[in-house]
Amino acid sequence: ADQAVDVVGMERSRLLWVACLALWGSTGTWLRGAQAKTIQGAFSSAAARAGQVMAQFQFHGDCALLYVRIHNVATAIGKEARLHLFRAQEWQKLQESLPAYSCTEKLSKAPLIMSMNSTEQNLTVSQIPYPDTWYVLYVDKFTCMENYEYSESEDVRFEMVILNPDAEGNPLDHFSAGESGLHEFFFLLVLAYFVAACIYAQSLWQTINKGGPMHMVLKVLSTVLLLQAASAFANYLHFSRYAKNGVGAPFMGSLAELCDIISQMQMLYLLLSLCIGWTLGRRKKSQSKPLQWDSTPTSTAIAAVVVAVQCILLIWEQFEDTNHHSYHSHQSIAGRLLIGMRICLALSLGCGLYQIIRTERSTLKREFYIIFTKGSVLWFLCHPCLVSISLIFRDYQREKIVTIGVILCQLFSMILLYRLFVSHSLYWEVSSLSSVTLPLTVASGHKSRHHF
Repeated sequence: ADQAVDVVGMERSRLLWVACLALWGSTGTWLRGAQAKTIQGAFSSAAARAGQVMAQFQFHGDCALLYVRIHNVATAIGKEARLHLFRAQEWQKLQESLPAYSCTEKLSKAPLIMSMNSTEQNLTVSQIPYPDTWYVLYVDKFTCMENYEYSESEDVRFEMVILNPDAEGNPLDHFSAGESGLHEFFFLLVLAYFVAACIYAQSLWQTINKGGPMHMVLKVLSTVLLLQAASAFANYLHFSRYAKNGVGAPFMGSLAELCDIISQMQMLYLLLSLCIGWTLGRRKKSQSKPLQWDSTPTSTAIAAVVVAVQCILLIWEQFEDTNHHSYHSHQSIAGRLLIGMRICLALSLGCGLYQIIRTERSTLKREFYIIFTKGSVLWFLCHPCLVSISLIFRDYQREKIVTIGVILCQLFSMILLYRLFVSHSLYWEVSSLSSVTLPLTVASGHKSRHHF
């Protein structure tokens, strides 16, 4: 029976991997160039007339720097090219009140303006009371021209570097205020994974190899944990490179996202199929049978459909937000639907497990279900709760709160479930050995009461 469960479980795992690789095909092409703080490209008059934001950055401190290198200065001078810097909130207000201001009046309200009339230029951004998001817009003499017709004039080719002051006050830090500290966090997280692997990997491997009713559950949990560790390591490599060049390693950033997405889908399938399988199987299973992955066609179908819906929402969210993070701000429709889906999953799993706990007479099984409920609800609710909590903080603090909080909460959830399933496997092993080596326990009429 255990071999049959393993075969079915492995088939489902393969299906999940195939689905996630398809998702990689849609997400992997969106590398993190749009978020890079070293940007190369060309300023065009058409983009300027459309009000396109060329870059955005969260400045902090008194010595932030915007450096621009122009490759064709003569073209920039002929087009009267310049850069206008707006605070994000001020620019959005100006865009909303568009009829009240003319194009020239709107652009004249920029707090900082850089004229691009030389090969290399610096603009110091100082006296910032608190970290805030700034937009960089390209403007030339054609931007506000009413009877503008597209010309074949050459675009202004550039290289832009945006820097914040480091600990010593020198403008050498590529990280914006919203990203500062993430590099150090992922380093500590990778270090914690490495130390934990050195301490617990061998004993965990031995537990998995012994088999038991939770054999497949432990294998899936181990896969999820490895994917989370791989995501943390890929993020660390990306941020390490980012600290040096302001671009990072886009492939590693996308790989971190892929590992996180696969782990989320694997965990969703595991928790759903376990809960639904136990709920549907309680009428047929005897109380003396040990808890295991009670898989039925119905539980498999429901879990597969929910995982497919989550996959579709994740792909949709990628299309709506190309500046991808591991954890979005969820301002898009797909992001809000994902938040709602996680809340519904937590409520449905909690209600289903509550019904099981309420009717369970075995103290050990009841305790097992209670701990499983805590771990499952924490996994699903941590993200919606942290997104809600982050709204009371400033914009530059929200990404760090959500990212660090969700990673730590989901890691704690996995540790909770790991301890639960490992202890259950050890209890099953002792109970099985006792039933074989101690005949008196088999003859006892109270055996089923203590069989976990």
